[in-house]
Amino acid sequence: MHSPVATSGGPAARYGTLLFLALMAVGLGYMAVNLIGDLSGVDTRSVLPFVLLGVALLIALGFEFVNGFHDTANAVATVIYTHSLPANVAVVWSGLCNFAGVLFSTGAVAFGIVSLLPVELILQVGSDAGFAMVFSLLIAAIIWNLGTWYLGLPSSSSHTLIGSIIGVGLMNQLMATSGTVTSGVDWGQATKIGWSLILSPLVGFLCSAALLVIMRTLIKDKKLFTAPEGNKAPPSWIRGLLVLTCSGVSFAHGSNDGQKGMGLIMLILIGTVPTAYALNRAVTIHDTPAYIATFDRASDVLSHYVKETPADPRAAVEDFVRTRQVTDGTMGGIHDLTASVADQIRAYGSVDQVPQEKVRNVRNDIYLSAEALRIIQKSGAPAIDAADQPVLKELLGRYDHATRFIPTWVKVGVAIALGLGTMVGWKRIVVTVGEKIGKEHLTYGQGASAELVAMATIGAADAFGLPVSTTHVLSSGVAGTMAANGSGLQWSTVRNMAMAWVLTLPASIVLAGGLFWLFRHLF
Repeated sequence: MHSPVATSGGPAARYGTLLFLALMAVGLGYMAVNLIGDLSGVDTRSVLPFVLLGVALLIALGFEFVNGFHDTANAVATVIYTHSLPANVAVVWSGLCNFAGVLFSTGAVAFGIVSLLPVELILQVGSDAGFAMVFSLLIAAIIWNLGTWYLGLPSSSSHTLIGSIIGVGLMNQLMATSGTVTSGVDWGQATKIGWSLILSPLVGFLCSAALLVIMRTLIKDKKLFTAPEGNKAPPSWIRGLLVLTCSGVSFAHGSNDGQKGMGLIMLILIGTVPTAYALNRAVTIHDTPAYIATFDRASDVLSHYVKETPADPRAAVEDFVRTRQVTDGTMGGIHDLTASVADQIRAYGSVDQVPQEKVRNVRNDIYLSAEALRIIQKSGAPAIDAADQPVLKELLGRYDHATRFIPTWVKVGVAIALGLGTMVGWKRIVVTVGEKIGKEHLTYGQGASAELVAMATIGAADAFGLPVSTTHVLSSGVAGTMAANGSGLQWSTVRNMAMAWVLTLPASIVLAGGLFWLFRHLF
């Protein structure tokens, strides 16, 4: 099989590279200006938080860089192997689409990932345990991604990060002192995400195969279903379709995968400089009347369900979030915590006026109350009357607006790392997807089918706040089209991909758990 990955894009690739480098320069400047502005009001008596912030940000952006050349290579494989775009042009264009996808992402996936982490580590993210958590997650994910990339195996960065989170949660539980209750892993959320990771490759395989069959039935142009001749480009309409689907997959990848790094970066920012990032400073005095009105209505609603007023409301709510066990003091704790947040905002005037020394406490109160309400929504225990549910939903919206935010400069930083990674290390994975899955050369129709299904699957997962693997969806889609076309599969590659899929979770669990244990003892 002829390999086209060395094909040069000529002036188009050079102009695209220059455009990306110009965007990167502007983006880095924008990041620097905004980060300096955010940190200008932070107490500077110690340089340690700034050192930790710098190191952690570099590692987090390094994870996204590796994610870029590991996962996004799948998006460009089809356009390269069908000669729709020269390799260099395809990679630069994919990097730009990834960049755009990150900038327009919603943030839902980012906080879905964060919610997997043990509650006590999130509440104490600025402590030694919190830093051990963040560093072990990121380093374990980078190690596994680099190892599978070096072997040319299309494994999943999403899968790796989920495994790392589970590893940290389990090790945190194992290291708990006798009599200490820890939340470990949120198995409900982990199961939900696990199903999305398991089912998405099956969706990719079956739907891509079915779409190819439908295309063969409806489209009579046989050129769509034949392998490229030499380095000849496909007909313009086919070429346009393939470029469009490559663009869509790259955009969807940036929108979905980029959020995983955003969530971890927000944890880093909250842990190192909580005065700047624990609360959304965009919530100003103009928003205060609406916030207070919501809190007061919610307080009235919650009072209907109070059985007992606990001596320590935060402890009562924290126990509920950890154990999922409702006690007589649970609703009383949520009620008092909500009332306390309202009283503090009323006293300070607005969220952005909360004093530096109180920011972490206010954020933790909001986080605990919000998580408790989410658990009640999912479990239905205790039961909330249908007439009261809209008020509590509105309260959750206020909570999320105050704490679940991602500064634009964070999106820009992740976009740069992901886009740059796409342009650097793509070749190994592209060769595997383009040459080593099927026994015959990829046809235009196969490439279009796999890309369309991947684009739709990742986009839908993004809308529902679920992380999925671009790698698994697209490579399984290519395999599905090969099977449907009767092209045959190279079972050695399929076996290696399956082994990487099976081993990623336990390997990342062990890596992250071991690193967490090591860092907890070192720090």
